[in-house]
Amino acid sequence: MADRDLYHLTHDAIVGAIKQADTKGVRAGPIIALCLIAALALGVWAWSAGWLSQAFDGVRQSAVDDYSISVPTNVPTVEPLELKEVPVEIAKKINDATPFTKEPVPPAAPFRIAGSATDIARATDCLAAAIWYEAGAETLAGKKAVAQVVLNRVRHPAYPKSVCGVVFQGQERATGCQFTFTCDGAMARVPGVEAWAQARGLARIMLNGEVFKPVGVATHYHTDWVLPAWSAKLDKVHKEATHLFFRWTGFWGTPAAFRGRYAGVEPAVQKLIMLSPAHAQVDADDAVIGDVPPLDPTLGVPGADGQMPPGTPPVGNGVPANAYGFKPRLQSPSGDFIAFVVPKTTDPSQLLGLVLASCSVKPYCKVLVWTDNRRAPTKMPVTDDQLAAMAFSYLRNRSNGLDKVLWNCDVFPRPDPTQCMKQRVVPTPVAPAAKPAVAPPVPAAGTL
Repeated sequence: MADRDLYHLTHDAIVGAIKQADTKGVRAGPIIALCLIAALALGVWAWSAGWLSQAFDGVRQSAVDDYSISVPTNVPTVEPLELKEVPVEIAKKINDATPFTKEPVPPAAPFRIAGSATDIARATDCLAAAIWYEAGAETLAGKKAVAQVVLNRVRHPAYPKSVCGVVFQGQERATGCQFTFTCDGAMARVPGVEAWAQARGLARIMLNGEVFKPVGVATHYHTDWVLPAWSAKLDKVHKEATHLFFRWTGFWGTPAAFRGRYAGVEPAVQKLIMLSPAHAQVDADDAVIGDVPPLDPTLGVPGADGQMPPGTPPVGNGVPANAYGFKPRLQSPSGDFIAFVVPKTTDPSQLLGLVLASCSVKPYCKVLVWTDNRRAPTKMPVTDDQLAAMAFSYLRNRSNGLDKVLWNCDVFPRPDPTQCMKQRVVPTPVAPAAKPAVAPPVPAAGTL
């Protein structure tokens, strides 16, 4: 029976019981009290079942979507993060002295993501990255607060309409990106397996309706020992551990302003492909944040005998050939098989960048990488011994849906063990069996 049918049935039963009691001269007071208790119990049950909470979510969202509200045309400008150069002690004193707003801080409406499996996976990993890099050392509340700010921005007209677009806004700058971890080199640190799994789990919860109410519709935050240029222009609404949270002033800081519609599609982020397979799989029509120019297909092409041209310089030693300075060591004429040699100190994210640059939208592509120049191939075919020394491999075959990235985790440790290639066992050559010795014939008696 539907929840609403049960409600109406209970209501009719209560009214009927009261009327029947009146006709029989029974006092209605105790019956009304019992009925109210029953109604209260029914309400608690309905809330726990999720029906009433969903109904309130709908009312709250309807208030946000009330397009009869006059919306100002001056959408606020998103400023790059610039910090005032003041000592830490002074910054903390100024931050502590800044009062919290006396206006109400209503919670944001729940955000429930929808889209393709790839887009949802990309959004999850972008939000997980913001949670881990921005609040990895914070409590659960601190992590939720940061995630709530990201989702608030997705809905605000001043910001991009995708989770990844919000998190990596301004990542191309050397400084001044919206979330500092995207441009200050922090992503050279890789979260551990358990930490990354926890961040992704919380991201999934936040993307499916969880709301961290204390921050309301805050769109900004900073730690209490720095002083951004914009902090004095916004309303201070909450403090969570060392993070201070702010919202726009006036209309743009009210729930009615957060009417932006989620785009439903997510760009692939180059800086995340070392952590997220969903960001390593790029189709021709996908938007890409942080793309790199393609390789020159004429570089490093071997001759008809499979040998590299005489005088070809060693690879992986700073020879400028593409965005990362790596020339192909070996490449098929069609360009669907490419081998590189790179230093062991190479940032693992650059290897996936090489995949994007090398394979582009080719239906079939194979990229192999070595870190030992002596054990890398110089001609086809690649031997078993050379394959055993491989540090990274990528294989795409659109005809059967294959898109596989594997790492030699002894060279490039990964947070996910399923991304590690199995160590190849090179068969030991078996020496041919020695032929049994044959004794010379014994000469017959009387012969020499």
